[in-house]
Amino acid sequence: MMKYPAAWLKGNSLGESIASQLRLQIIRGQIKSGEILSENRIASDFGTSRSPVREALRTLSAEGLIVLQRMGAVVAGLQLKDIIELYDVRYLIESFAWQQPDLTNSADLLSRMEQMIDKMELAAKHQDYVEFTSQDISFHETMIQASQHARIMHLWASIRPIVLTVMLITNEEVLSRGEEQTKYVINKHRKLISSLQTRDKSVIQSGIEDYFADSRRTLQASIKGNTN
Repeated sequence: MMKYPAAWLKGNSLGESIASQLRLQIIRGQIKSGEILSENRIASDFGTSRSPVREALRTLSAEGLIVLQRMGAVVAGLQLKDIIELYDVRYLIESFAWQQPDLTNSADLLSRMEQMIDKMELAAKHQDYVEFTSQDISFHETMIQASQHARIMHLWASIRPIVLTVMLITNEEVLSRGEEQTKYVINKHRKLISSLQTRDKSVIQSGIEDYFADSRRTLQASIKGNTN
Protein backbone atom coordinates (compact mmCIF):
# COMPACT_ATOMS: atom_id res chain seq x y z
CA MET A 1 0.00 0.00 0.00
CA MET A 2 1.30 3.44 -0.96
CA LYS A 3 2.17 5.54 2.07
CA TYR A 4 2.77 9.23 2.47
CA PRO A 5 6.57 9.78 2.40
CA ALA A 6 7.95 9.92 5.94
CA ALA A 7 10.26 12.81 5.06
CA TRP A 8 7.24 14.96 4.19
CA LEU A 9 5.69 14.32 7.60
CA LYS A 10 8.77 15.36 9.57
CA GLY A 11 7.91 18.16 11.97
CA ASN A 12 4.18 17.61 11.62
CA SER A 13 2.02 16.89 14.64
CA LEU A 14 0.81 13.30 15.01
CA GLY A 15 -2.66 14.45 14.03
CA GLU A 16 -1.36 16.04 10.83
CA SER A 17 0.59 12.89 10.00
CA ILE A 18 -2.49 10.72 10.48
CA ALA A 19 -4.53 13.12 8.35
CA SER A 20 -1.92 12.87 5.57
CA GLN A 21 -2.06 9.08 5.50
CA LEU A 22 -5.86 8.98 5.58
CA ARG A 23 -6.06 11.69 2.92
CA LEU A 24 -3.87 9.63 0.61
CA GLN A 25 -5.94 6.49 1.14
CA ILE A 26 -9.20 8.35 0.55
CA ILE A 27 -8.02 10.05 -2.64
CA ARG A 28 -6.53 6.81 -3.97
CA GLY A 29 -9.83 5.07 -3.30
CA GLN A 30 -8.35 2.65 -0.77
CA ILE A 31 -10.89 4.04 1.67
CA LYS A 32 -14.17 4.21 -0.23
CA SER A 33 -16.86 6.86 -0.24
CA GLY A 34 -19.57 5.99 2.26
CA GLU A 35 -17.26 4.11 4.62
CA ILE A 36 -17.46 5.03 8.30
CA LEU A 37 -14.16 5.79 10.00
CA SER A 38 -13.91 4.71 13.62
CA GLU A 39 -11.77 6.75 15.97
CA ASN A 40 -10.92 3.62 17.96
CA ARG A 41 -9.92 1.66 14.85
CA ILE A 42 -7.74 4.45 13.50
CA ALA A 43 -6.12 4.96 16.91
CA SER A 44 -5.36 1.24 17.03
CA ASP A 45 -3.98 1.20 13.46
CA PHE A 46 -1.63 4.10 14.22
CA GLY A 47 -0.82 3.00 17.76
CA THR A 48 -1.95 6.24 19.34
CA SER A 49 -4.62 7.75 21.55
CA ARG A 50 -7.89 9.12 20.16
CA SER A 51 -6.86 12.77 20.59
CA PRO A 52 -4.62 13.04 17.47
CA VAL A 53 -7.18 10.98 15.55
CA ARG A 54 -9.82 13.59 16.34
CA GLU A 55 -7.42 16.29 15.15
CA ALA A 56 -6.91 14.39 11.90
CA LEU A 57 -10.63 13.92 11.35
CA ARG A 58 -11.32 17.61 11.94
CA THR A 59 -8.71 18.44 9.30
CA LEU A 60 -10.19 16.05 6.75
CA SER A 61 -13.68 17.37 7.52
CA ALA A 62 -12.53 20.94 6.84
CA GLU A 63 -11.15 19.74 3.49
CA GLY A 64 -14.49 18.14 2.61
CA LEU A 65 -13.09 14.60 2.44
CA ILE A 66 -15.24 13.32 5.30
CA VAL A 67 -18.45 14.34 7.06
CA LEU A 68 -18.48 14.22 10.85
CA GLN A 69 -21.67 12.66 12.14
CA ARG A 70 -22.84 11.26 15.48
CA MET A 71 -22.29 7.69 14.29
CA GLY A 72 -18.74 8.49 13.18
CA ALA A 73 -16.89 10.04 10.29
CA VAL A 74 -18.45 9.22 6.93
CA VAL A 75 -16.10 9.33 3.95
CA ALA A 76 -17.24 11.72 1.24
CA GLY A 77 -14.20 11.07 -0.92
CA LEU A 78 -12.85 13.19 -3.71
CA GLN A 79 -14.82 13.03 -6.90
CA LEU A 80 -13.35 13.85 -10.29
CA LYS A 81 -15.43 17.04 -10.28
CA ASP A 82 -13.81 18.03 -6.97
CA ILE A 83 -10.33 17.54 -8.39
CA ILE A 84 -11.11 19.59 -11.48
CA GLU A 85 -12.45 22.39 -9.26
CA LEU A 86 -9.28 22.15 -7.19
CA TYR A 87 -7.21 22.67 -10.32
CA ASP A 88 -9.43 25.60 -11.28
CA VAL A 89 -8.42 27.25 -7.99
CA ARG A 90 -4.76 26.40 -8.64
CA TYR A 91 -5.08 27.99 -12.07
CA LEU A 92 -6.45 31.22 -10.57
CA ILE A 93 -3.68 31.34 -7.97
CA GLU A 94 -0.86 30.66 -10.40
CA SER A 95 -2.25 32.89 -13.12
CA PHE A 96 -2.01 35.75 -10.66
CA ALA A 97 1.43 34.77 -9.34
CA TRP A 98 3.02 34.32 -12.75
CA GLN A 99 1.69 37.64 -13.96
CA GLN A 100 3.45 39.76 -11.35
CA PRO A 101 5.62 42.15 -13.39
CA ASP A 102 8.51 42.33 -10.91
CA LEU A 103 8.96 38.56 -11.07
CA THR A 104 9.90 38.59 -14.74
CA ASN A 105 13.10 40.45 -13.87
CA SER A 106 14.29 37.97 -11.26
CA ALA A 107 17.21 35.97 -12.65
CA ASP A 108 17.69 34.26 -9.29
CA LEU A 109 14.08 33.09 -9.23
CA LEU A 110 14.32 31.65 -12.72
CA SER A 111 17.63 29.96 -11.91
CA ARG A 112 16.19 28.27 -8.82
CA MET A 113 13.16 27.06 -10.73
CA GLU A 114 15.31 25.72 -13.56
CA GLN A 115 17.33 23.78 -10.98
CA MET A 116 14.11 22.25 -9.68
CA ILE A 117 13.24 21.07 -13.19
CA ASP A 118 16.72 19.53 -13.50
CA LYS A 119 16.11 17.68 -10.22
CA MET A 120 12.76 16.46 -11.54
CA GLU A 121 14.59 15.08 -14.55
CA LEU A 122 17.13 13.30 -12.33
CA ALA A 123 14.38 11.87 -10.11
CA ALA A 124 12.59 10.56 -13.19
CA LYS A 125 15.71 8.68 -14.29
CA HIS A 126 15.68 6.89 -10.94
CA GLN A 127 11.89 6.34 -11.05
CA ASP A 128 11.63 8.31 -7.81
CA TYR A 129 8.13 9.74 -8.00
CA VAL A 130 8.38 11.04 -4.41
CA GLU A 131 11.37 13.27 -5.18
CA PHE A 132 9.84 14.12 -8.55
CA THR A 133 6.71 15.34 -6.77
CA SER A 134 8.71 17.22 -4.14
CA GLN A 135 10.48 19.23 -6.84
CA ASP A 136 7.27 19.61 -8.84
CA ILE A 137 5.34 21.25 -6.02
CA SER A 138 8.39 23.31 -5.01
CA PHE A 139 8.53 24.66 -8.58
CA HIS A 140 4.97 25.94 -8.41
CA GLU A 141 5.14 27.01 -4.78
CA THR A 142 8.28 29.06 -5.39
CA MET A 143 6.41 31.23 -7.86
CA ILE A 144 3.39 31.54 -5.58
CA GLN A 145 5.58 32.59 -2.64
CA ALA A 146 7.45 35.06 -4.81
CA SER A 147 4.22 36.94 -5.47
CA GLN A 148 4.46 38.11 -1.83
CA HIS A 149 0.70 38.27 -1.58
CA ALA A 150 -0.56 37.25 1.87
CA ARG A 151 -4.11 36.41 0.79
CA ILE A 152 -2.92 34.35 -2.17
CA MET A 153 -0.60 32.43 0.17
CA HIS A 154 -3.47 31.84 2.60
CA LEU A 155 -5.63 30.48 -0.21
CA TRP A 156 -2.78 28.28 -1.43
CA ALA A 157 -2.19 26.91 2.08
CA SER A 158 -5.85 25.88 2.30
CA ILE A 159 -5.62 23.62 -0.77
CA ARG A 160 -1.95 22.57 -0.58
CA PRO A 161 -2.43 19.25 1.30
CA ILE A 162 -4.87 17.90 -1.28
CA VAL A 163 -2.85 19.32 -4.19
CA LEU A 164 0.29 17.62 -2.92
CA THR A 165 -1.51 14.31 -2.48
CA VAL A 166 -3.04 14.46 -5.96
CA MET A 167 0.38 15.34 -7.39
CA LEU A 168 1.94 12.34 -5.67
CA ILE A 169 -0.63 9.96 -7.14
CA THR A 170 -0.53 11.56 -10.59
CA ASN A 171 3.26 11.60 -10.80
CA GLU A 172 3.48 7.96 -9.78
CA GLU A 173 1.26 7.22 -12.76
CA VAL A 174 3.24 9.52 -15.07
CA LEU A 175 6.59 7.90 -14.27
CA SER A 176 5.10 4.42 -14.72
CA ARG A 177 4.21 5.30 -18.32
CA GLY A 178 7.83 5.54 -19.41
CA GLU A 179 10.43 8.04 -20.51
CA GLU A 180 8.43 9.72 -23.26
CA GLN A 181 5.55 10.69 -20.97
CA THR A 182 7.94 11.83 -18.25
CA LYS A 183 9.86 14.06 -20.67
CA TYR A 184 6.60 15.54 -21.84
CA VAL A 185 5.67 16.57 -18.30
CA ILE A 186 9.14 18.00 -17.64
CA ASN A 187 9.05 19.98 -20.87
CA LYS A 188 5.70 21.50 -19.79
CA HIS A 189 7.55 23.07 -16.87
CA ARG A 190 10.37 24.29 -19.12
CA LYS A 191 7.78 25.95 -21.36
CA LEU A 192 6.45 27.88 -18.36
CA ILE A 193 9.95 29.21 -17.71
CA SER A 194 10.32 30.14 -21.38
CA SER A 195 7.04 32.04 -21.33
CA LEU A 196 8.14 33.96 -18.24
CA GLN A 197 11.43 34.91 -19.88
CA THR A 198 9.54 36.71 -22.67
CA ARG A 199 8.21 39.23 -20.08
CA ASP A 200 5.11 39.37 -22.27
CA LYS A 201 1.95 39.07 -20.16
CA SER A 202 -0.11 37.61 -22.98
CA VAL A 203 2.53 34.94 -23.66
CA ILE A 204 2.79 34.12 -19.95
CA GLN A 205 -0.99 33.86 -19.62
CA SER A 206 -1.19 31.63 -22.69
CA GLY A 207 1.53 29.41 -21.23
CA ILE A 208 -0.35 29.04 -17.96
CA GLU A 209 -3.61 28.24 -19.78
CA ASP A 210 -1.92 25.56 -21.89
CA TYR A 211 -0.21 24.06 -18.84
CA PHE A 212 -3.38 23.69 -16.81
CA ALA A 213 -5.52 22.50 -19.71
CA ASP A 214 -3.04 19.69 -20.24
CA SER A 215 -2.73 19.00 -16.49
CA ARG A 216 -6.47 18.53 -16.20
CA ARG A 217 -6.35 15.86 -18.92
CA THR A 218 -3.43 14.12 -17.19
CA LEU A 219 -4.99 14.06 -13.75
CA GLN A 220 -8.33 12.82 -15.09
CA ALA A 221 -6.58 9.79 -16.58
CA SER A 222 -4.59 9.20 -13.38
CA ILE A 223 -7.28 9.74 -10.74
CA LYS A 224 -10.49 8.62 -12.40
CA GLY A 225 -9.96 4.96 -11.58
CA ASN A 226 -9.42 5.77 -7.91
CA THR A 227 -12.56 7.87 -7.34
CA ASN A 228 -16.20 6.89 -7.00
